[in-house]
Amino acid sequence: MDLQTFLDVREMLAGFLQEDIGQGDITSDSIVSADMKVKAEILCKTDGAIVCGLEEASIIFDLCGCKSRALVKDGSKVRKGKPVMTVSGPARSILKSERVALNLMMRMSGIATETHRLSEAARPAKIMATRKTAPGLRYFDKKAVVMGGGLAHRMRLDDMVLIKDNHLVLGGTPEKCVQLARQNVGSKIKVECEARNKKEAISAIQAGADVVMLDNFTPGQAASAIKEITRLGLRKKARIEISGGVNYKNIKQYARAGADYISMGYITHSPRAVDLSLEIL
Repeated sequence: MDLQTFLDVREMLAGFLQEDIGQGDITSDSIVSADMKVKAEILCKTDGAIVCGLEEASIIFDLCGCKSRALVKDGSKVRKGKPVMTVSGPARSILKSERVALNLMMRMSGIATETHRLSEAARPAKIMATRKTAPGLRYFDKKAVVMGGGLAHRMRLDDMVLIKDNHLVLGGTPEKCVQLARQNVGSKIKVECEARNKKEAISAIQAGADVVMLDNFTPGQAASAIKEITRLGLRKKARIEISGGVNYKNIKQYARAGADYISMGYITHSPRAVDLSLEIL
């Protein structure tokens, strides 16, 4: 990460620590000697997990005066029982930082692991995240998606134009909304438009959309729409994204429809955490 991103992330992580620590760890401070120094390791207890968040955990431990060393790279697939990081320093400091570091790593690893699983099934389409992320965690959630082999999509509303169903209710047809967006943002910013049926998808591309989102199409409907877009000579004019109703059971059917991207809010709003633990050696 660049310097500004590093500073921003460090500040966010310091806030997470403050939220958890409050005025101090009264349990450790009352039981553990202030001058006791120890070593610990973080173990992955989920087989086949994609580990993510090691960089962030290292910053958390550093903020608490501990040294850490990653034993694998972020994005690595590891077996159950594999140590992924070692930590050394004051015992109180390790205990103080343990929960925040583990919580973030468990969430990020869960997102990365599920993204990887879905990405393997969706090939050649690419899995994309959405903005359905926990407030305050978007950077970490999106990074985890990328580490799992997916794409981040928009980080913020100012990244690109994405015309959704409520915009169409307020602004008119896909054709009209795409034309208005293009007039107002120029040619350098990408314009994506949601389509609720084949006709809307075609009109959005004809109006100049860079990406068309086929929203809540069945696999058969998506395949039919893409086939018609191709027949009309429009396939190379826009990327096609499928969203809504996609899960692991049907993702291969959607991938066979021929889209470029499959976006899933599920991977960030409902991640199953990877089991990680910190053990004092």
